[in-house]
Amino acid sequence: MTDLNVKLHDKQREVFDDNHRFKIVAAGRRFGKSRLAAWLLLIEALQSTSKDVFYVAPTYQQARDILWGLLKELGHEVIKSAHENTSVLTLVNNRKIYLKGADRPDTLRGVGLCFCVIDEYADIKPNVWEQILRPALADVQGKALFIGTPKGRNHFYDLYKYAEGNKDEEWTSFHYSSYDNPLIPASEIDAAKRSMSSFAFRQEFLASFEAASRDIFKEEWIKYDEEEPKEGRYFIAVDLAGFVKVDKMASAKNKQLDETAISIVKVNEEGWWVAEIKHGRWDIKETCSQIMSAVLHYEPTAVGIEKGSLKNAALPYLMDLMRKHNHYFRIDDCTHGNQKKTDRIVWALQGRFEHEQVKLNYGDWNNEFVDQLVNFPNSQLHDDLIDSLAYIDQIQTVDYAMDYEDEEYEVLDLVAGY
Repeated sequence: MTDLNVKLHDKQREVFDDNHRFKIVAAGRRFGKSRLAAWLLLIEALQSTSKDVFYVAPTYQQARDILWGLLKELGHEVIKSAHENTSVLTLVNNRKIYLKGADRPDTLRGVGLCFCVIDEYADIKPNVWEQILRPALADVQGKALFIGTPKGRNHFYDLYKYAEGNKDEEWTSFHYSSYDNPLIPASEIDAAKRSMSSFAFRQEFLASFEAASRDIFKEEWIKYDEEEPKEGRYFIAVDLAGFVKVDKMASAKNKQLDETAISIVKVNEEGWWVAEIKHGRWDIKETCSQIMSAVLHYEPTAVGIEKGSLKNAALPYLMDLMRKHNHYFRIDDCTHGNQKKTDRIVWALQGRFEHEQVKLNYGDWNNEFVDQLVNFPNSQLHDDLIDSLAYIDQIQTVDYAMDYEDEEYEVLDLVAGY
């Protein structure tokens, strides 16, 4: 019943064959963590005589997207039934494989397990393991596999170091980079390195646990260009701050408040040209007036505004201004995406600045922006301007144009020009 043709590369096989009860695998992208997890889930479930197994991802949808199809592909010979609505596989020995999301912890309670896989543990609250999954393994001394790509030095790092320390004979750890997967050409990983920030590459492909340092953005990366690029489309992103009451704007307290920042960026194939970043401590009417003024001047493809109560408060004023000027624009939600601010800004901006894909127009906002950027993160300084610029990453789209003038194409549709 367990004579499956398990195909793994050598590094995956090291983990597969290891006999420790609890295994921690920190590995780079495309190493093959999901395939390794799928094979172990199938084998452990087939060998179990009384308990089932769990695969737990940060969310249920992630669990389904990552493993549902792969499990059915690898285990089709031993799968008795597959319940699509609940993502539960029943094997020929009547043991079950459940796909679960750590964002719904109540669905993890009340069962005994012989094995579980916890994927991207850095994105899962530690109490899910400590208070729910670890006790569920106690009945039959079940096993667990933790897999993921590092995200700084958090609880995943702590658990990895605990297992690495060899002080507990039940625990062990493994560390692999993306280069350890022989099925991925090294040239492809090298190509990714050329387009990514050095920090992002080390984390995602080399599986480095290093935390983002204070030297995230270097001043020599900052480039200026006062000439607006001919190609591209404008996008505006807004990081709203609390709205200041006009009669109290001069108070010392209000001078310590965050500012609303409005980033206006022209996006093309070459990168971003930052035309202007408006910023200030305004009341709600002035804030919306500033946004509308930018829209009328630059005519952006879309305006992104941070989702939340401040956006909801501003929308009625913006709608009034749209009707007044008879000029309507698309508003997109900008979100935190369950990321810490530092991670979100680093991912959106660091690689672009490092590879000179961001050019700043000259303006009186430059000094404030550069000060925030090169000192980020710093609890003593505001980061509103760079936060609003980072939101451009969520709403941007790029036009890729071709010049057909010198080519011999026959127009098949005179209306569409195709």
